Amino acid sequence: MSTVSDIVVLGSANMDLVAYVAKAPQRGETVTGREFRTAPGGKGANQAVAAARAGARVAMIGAVGNDTFGLRLRSALEASGVVTDRLRTAEGPSGTAHIVVDDQGGNAIVVVPGANAGVTSLTARDEEAVRGAGLLLLQLEIPLKAVAAGARLARAHGVRTVLTPAPVRPLPAELLDCVDLLLPNEHEAAALAGVADPREAALALLERVPEVVVTLGEAGSLWAARGAEPVTVPSPRVRAVDTTGAGDTFAGALAVALTEKRPMPEALRWAAAAASLSVQRPGASASMPYRSEIEARYTS
Repeated sequence: MSTVSDIVVLGSANMDLVAYVAKAPQRGETVTGREFRTAPGGKGANQAVAAARAGARVAMIGAVGNDTFGLRLRSALEASGVVTDRLRTAEGPSGTAHIVVDDQGGNAIVVVPGANAGVTSLTARDEEAVRGAGLLLLQLEIPLKAVAAGARLARAHGVRTVLTPAPVRPLPAELLDCVDLLLPNEHEAAALAGVADPREAALALLERVPEVVVTLGEAGSLWAARGAEPVTVPSPRVRAVDTTGAGDTFAGALAVALTEKRPMPEALRWAAAAASLSVQRPGASASMPYRSEIEARYTS
């Protein structure tokens, strides 16, 4: 198989263990759920599936365990067209995400890294994949050392790098210096910038990276770039059933739009169309739309 992909994702693969409840429990409280599902997830794998379904050639770098979850995760990626020959199989359990989804479509998540914690460096074949990519997608569910190594390699070879800073944490300059586009949600942007207002947070983050897109949920997204006025791009109005994976759907679709050289406002509208479809369905990767669906929503 070709070593060249439009998009390479360096990140996590988790099995999502999802409980659906009327109202999420508070500390010390027990509630009764109405449904439980297991589904392939992880921010890296989700973004890979989203990009592949949106029409890109996608390769995934990461790790799963040698358990049944690992087999299911690999199979699910391949079923969506993601190349998995650089997805390692590690001794021990795969990563898991324990998710509670309430009747408003909101969610709370606890991630147990499992095999993802072992992705601390890139192999020669991983490096080959990154060098041949049109765009590198990164998140923070694998060790920061590997994320930084991927970003440095991409920068050295002129590969555009997009980082979703989740789970949010302080980020070293050596990583941000190699990021072309930072893609936080409004809470992550506030945590990184120390400013609550999304516009002010985006402007503050431009001191560290050249371009920022802050996702705003149903309000759309805010794009800021050095030397330009920030622009807010709205999202289609829909009733959310489950917001799990919506941000990853947006990131994967945005990556596809950018590799297709769409202007940023158009790329953001296209990504918003994809995310608006995903929130109308339960699950993370299972909810992610295919290109034909995105085009239909985008042009409607």
